[in-house]
Amino acid sequence: MVRLLANPFVLRSVLAFFAAGAAFVLAIWLMRALRQNITAEADLDSSAAPKLEALPLHLYNTVIQQLKQQKHELQLQNQAEQRRARTTENFSQAVLSNLSSGVLVFGPNGLVKQANPAAKQILGFHSPAGMSAEDIFRNATVCSPQPGTADSGTPDSLGKLSEEVHAVLREGSNCRQMEADYVTPAGQKVRVAVTVSPVPASDGSLLGAACLISDRSEFESIRHQQQLQGEISAEMALDLRTSLATIAGYAQQLAQSNDPELAPQLAADIASEAARLNRHIGGFLAPKPIADDLRTRARAVGRD
Repeated sequence: MVRLLANPFVLRSVLAFFAAGAAFVLAIWLMRALRQNITAEADLDSSAAPKLEALPLHLYNTVIQQLKQQKHELQLQNQAEQRRARTTENFSQAVLSNLSSGVLVFGPNGLVKQANPAAKQILGFHSPAGMSAEDIFRNATVCSPQPGTADSGTPDSLGKLSEEVHAVLREGSNCRQMEADYVTPAGQKVRVAVTVSPVPASDGSLLGAACLISDRSEFESIRHQQQLQGEISAEMALDLRTSLATIAGYAQQLAQSNDPELAPQLAADIASEAARLNRHIGGFLAPKPIADDLRTRARAVGRD
């Protein structure tokens, strides 16, 4: 053994063997230590995993609650807006229903979208919704434009009432006011005053046209009666002046005449003229007509 250890080659081999063994043991120890570290990290990861999962779930629940709250607020806001819209619509319907003037609302396609009860009564249609201007106004022609309007025009340029509605829908022109003779489906003639106005949207586009209709028949009848009464009054005034001039002439002749036979004749003429005047004027004058007084005076002169 000593001889072997004394051999340098054997000694180096033995040292190399022990060095290799020590390196092998050290490698095994390092591998075990590394495995323990990996196992510890895996245990830490597994223990921390539930916390990482619990955090997103909590955030998810929070977001869900916020979305539910926002949905509830939006529903309340939507309900409030619907109530306001219904209130506005009911108010508009109440106003249109109680208007004495008729209102027709034409859409961009020229068809009636809405009509109030007054329009149905004036035009003589039970339900004009969905009808065109030609179907409603038919051959109604414009008689005269209202004074002071921008589109008054001249009598030569007046056309059909339906064309005025289409002109507003087509051109979006200003308000047009006119009068027209309209005939209902039942054949009743009505004088109507019509105002056609464009209905613009908030962006400037045209939503349609509103047609305001007023029955002028009663007004025209009253105006005709007043005109007729004025003519009758003028005729009566002329007749009165003529009769008074005649009576005055007879009275002057009676005053200047000394003929006893002519006086009764002039008195009879005065009484006859006064009677005729009383018949023509009737109750138009005062309760006690002047003619009665003149006739009484004439008879008194005749007796004298």
